[in-house]
Amino acid sequence: MHMFGSLKNLFKAGPKRVNIDSRFTKLNRVGQGSMSQVWKAIDKETGRVVCLKILDRAKTAAALARASLKNRPPEGEIALKLQHPHIVKTYEFGNTTKGDQFLSMEFVEGTGLDLLISTRSPILNGRRIEILCQAGEALAYFHDSGFIYRDFCPKNIMLTQQEYRVKLIDFGLAVPNTPEFRKPGNRTGTLNYMAPELIKRTSTDTRIDIFSFAVTAYEMLCFRLPYDPADSLDKILPRINQDPLDPRAANPRIDDELAEILLRGLARSPAARWKSMHHFVNALEGLPKKDY
Repeated sequence: MHMFGSLKNLFKAGPKRVNIDSRFTKLNRVGQGSMSQVWKAIDKETGRVVCLKILDRAKTAAALARASLKNRPPEGEIALKLQHPHIVKTYEFGNTTKGDQFLSMEFVEGTGLDLLISTRSPILNGRRIEILCQAGEALAYFHDSGFIYRDFCPKNIMLTQQEYRVKLIDFGLAVPNTPEFRKPGNRTGTLNYMAPELIKRTSTDTRIDIFSFAVTAYEMLCFRLPYDPADSLDKILPRINQDPLDPRAANPRIDDELAEILLRGLARSPAARWKSMHHFVNALEGLPKKDY
């Protein structure tokens, strides 16, 4: 009964159940996660093309329970509150007739930043700081809205096809910035972008996102991570006592000012990092206009 009660509470978000197959025409699958399917679809009620995300009820509940997040608001409830030009817009969320949660979102024609980095795309040339500032503004807004993102990394940043504008996506691990969700123990996120305090399972706050942003910025500017990549927690644990590779050694075009900005974001101690994403973005915006 306890598990049933948790599931019922987790998926009570939608005001009504929606027959997904009747309401939407699925065009093609554009994403597949461990807990969800993502489709490009047509909403028959509005006629618009949408990104339709369907979360598996049992898998989502189990994952949130493992991460001690079972009391977290539904992803759709968080997403609906976010109205920012660099955050993907959520139109609607609710439950399917099968009891799975769904989100209907703005469909973004574009490319993931992770792919652009891994292929060393020329799209990034001359745009790196601008892209980082847009992503940073989105993350600052996210924090101002009362949430911790918890999974900031290149795979969750899209660049639109036409204007190369940033769209932050996927709020599956986001939590309210409240004492309950800042408690030690919740080690969730993408391994190579985790802040030291998250790895150590100590208390966390929005500064874990500032660290993840700095790792992303470093990777975008240097085409490598500031540390040796790790594929397990055992391999990442030593990082809590390691300094990052100086970005000037990874990319000779990086000057002292930009290097200091990145290294402050990568500080092992949260207190030594940028005070907020607003401060981080302001520092990036103040850089000379050149391609790094």
